Amino acid sequence: MPSLSFSPKAISKDLLVGLPDRSRHVLTDRFGLSAKTEKRTLDAIGQEYGITRERVRQIENHALATVRESAVYREQIEILEDLKRAIHALGGVVSEDSVLDELARTTAERNHLVFLLTLGHYFDERRENIDFHTRWLIDEQIAEQVEQALSSLHESLESNTLTPEEEFLQLFSKHLKAAGVKNRPDEILSRWLAISKRVGKNPLGEWGRMDSPHVRIKNTRDFAYLTLKRNGSPMHFTEVAQGITKLFKRETHPATTHNELIKDKRFVLVGRGLYALKEWGYEPGVVRDVVRSIIEREGPLSREDIIERVKRERYVKDATIAVNLQSGLFTRLPDGRYAIEKSKK
Repeated sequence: MPSLSFSPKAISKDLLVGLPDRSRHVLTDRFGLSAKTEKRTLDAIGQEYGITRERVRQIENHALATVRESAVYREQIEILEDLKRAIHALGGVVSEDSVLDELARTTAERNHLVFLLTLGHYFDERRENIDFHTRWLIDEQIAEQVEQALSSLHESLESNTLTPEEEFLQLFSKHLKAAGVKNRPDEILSRWLAISKRVGKNPLGEWGRMDSPHVRIKNTRDFAYLTLKRNGSPMHFTEVAQGITKLFKRETHPATTHNELIKDKRFVLVGRGLYALKEWGYEPGVVRDVVRSIIEREGPLSREDIIERVKRERYVKDATIAVNLQSGLFTRLPDGRYAIEKSKK
């Protein structure tokens, strides 16, 4: 992991020394460079001085330009070169959060680092938009290629598909290669993925589209889905509740879990309190609905074949299935097979 050979706070203090009081005050408040680390809006500063927010913006921009043209700034070029090398080591383009997480330890350091990035002529900022988080770059070409690859990666993903991280990094690497970027280590690929607002990973480390409820976890139903998917086979609702607590450190009452499972079409009740995922091929409905679906799909079947197929989808006794065959919805053909009663079609 890259590190800095200087104190961002000390460098910021030196750079601000030669400014007029008001200009220094505006920059200090805008970037949160005071001991309180509080960032103030253009409106708040304008009200303090009795000037418009636009005038505050002008003062801010003029103050930044003044610092860049100062002798003190020229003396700190080596320091900014060190920061440039750190950004390069992080990938050449990196989300602001990733930069600050890697290079700053405290809120004060984060604020001073953003100030130096904004001030430094080496660094370009791309503001947050619908697709990407705020990011800093030192290489325009690599930034364009990475964003192109992130966009094509998102478009290639199915809405609710989850992919293990190692496999997802390989997939992203293919999109990067198509965009002209080859052979980058996984740690850089992970940082580049953090730029995107449209792909992400869930608490189990599985990646997909951020608009999927399987990635952007909002409620107990989503945690239940991931718990069942991780288990790979039907679970009793009490086991699902226990699984949520174990996997996600989230206390969940069994009754609450049961109520959420009932409401969500992603889950199918397959036995007494037992739930499976619909995507595993389980059909919703009671036993007779399952029998009907099987006969509609495969045609008339023997009693034994129907029992065997129903038990793939429901944890019920043979006798329960046999009773449902006598419900009037089905008719027994001369050869012993069962079909749907004509009047019920």
